[in-house]
Amino acid sequence: MCLEGFLVHCGLRGKQTIFTSSNHPVPLNMTTIKGTTINKIHMKKIATTLVVLAVLFGLAQFIRPDLSDPPVTQDAQVPDSVKMILRKGCYDCHSNETALRWFDKITPANFLVAGHIRDARKALNFSHWDSLKTGAQRAVLFWSANDVRNKVMPLGSYLAVHGSARLDDHDLAVLENYLSALTLPLPTPAATVIPYRQLEDVKPEWNGIEFIQGFEKWKVVGITERFDNSSLRVIYANAVAVKAIHDHQINPWPDGSVLAKAAYKQQVDSVGGITMGSFIQVEFMIKDSKQYASTLGWGFGRWRGADLKPYGADASFTGECVSCHTPLKSSDYTFTYPIPHAEAEPQSAQVIGESVNVNDRTMSIMYADSSVATWSQRADPRWVGARIPDALISFRSGRK
Repeated sequence: MCLEGFLVHCGLRGKQTIFTSSNHPVPLNMTTIKGTTINKIHMKKIATTLVVLAVLFGLAQFIRPDLSDPPVTQDAQVPDSVKMILRKGCYDCHSNETALRWFDKITPANFLVAGHIRDARKALNFSHWDSLKTGAQRAVLFWSANDVRNKVMPLGSYLAVHGSARLDDHDLAVLENYLSALTLPLPTPAATVIPYRQLEDVKPEWNGIEFIQGFEKWKVVGITERFDNSSLRVIYANAVAVKAIHDHQINPWPDGSVLAKAAYKQQVDSVGGITMGSFIQVEFMIKDSKQYASTLGWGFGRWRGADLKPYGADASFTGECVSCHTPLKSSDYTFTYPIPHAEAEPQSAQVIGESVNVNDRTMSIMYADSSVATWSQRADPRWVGARIPDALISFRSGRK
């Protein structure tokens, strides 16, 4: 009988027999021995790998990026209460006074941190405040406050491990109150006011969007006083958008909706109020959720100056638009609040002017038929540095 037949005969196939000191046979499960051996080898490999990784990790700590802080030429010139907020939420990346935590200094995380700081300093560095002109300094502060309000900054990924940099409602209120007091002096009356004039041959935007002639005859659905940059805005809507507003169906706006925002310099009138001065630019937002899916469902176009020159150097200009509008997902990426209209408001009369009474804080629209609608003002909830209409105060019809 062969050995295997003998094992089968004894019922010991797949096993080996060992003998104790008393010569009693004990079957030994070979599968168990093999599994145990494999496990030991596997664990040894894991342990060896961990040791190698630990050594490599230790050696990597000697390889570090340059995270030095260059000299501060001039710090941001703001009150201490505002400076404290900027230090809390901005200075770790946007200054030369970076306060790194211990985990920020660990390789390879420190390379990622260093890259973020370099990019942040290029975009804005509060430690080189003197490199910015006064107007640019104002613009930076307003833009920073809007990034905080819209939760763009500080970055969510940064806050995940730097919770102390989180800015709360009180911090934002301090920023907004300070900026609201930064009222620019009223502009002096301009010798020449350049109005918007329709041109026959206007080049399309770099992304292919055509200029829309006759937008100024559309219904006005919004006006804005931008005290952060001394401009007045008039927002027009095409028939599709006007119907959506009437039907309370603007979130989302239906495809085919078009909004046009014309901006004008502020001009002082004879009684010290603010009126529309020279034309600055007009921007179009065209809703087509499929065609413009890559830009939030909206097609963006902007034409600047009296010659209506397309904005930007190439089609990448839309990146600016997307960046600005992305935080407004809850309002279908639009800043516009449709204003309350008087029931008797002219449905076809063209708007010829917008004005702000700086004494009683009201704003008005003047129509071509001599009608005038006036509203009280409120702070724009979607933009720090802007005021929009609140309650309708009066409507004076120009109809005879």
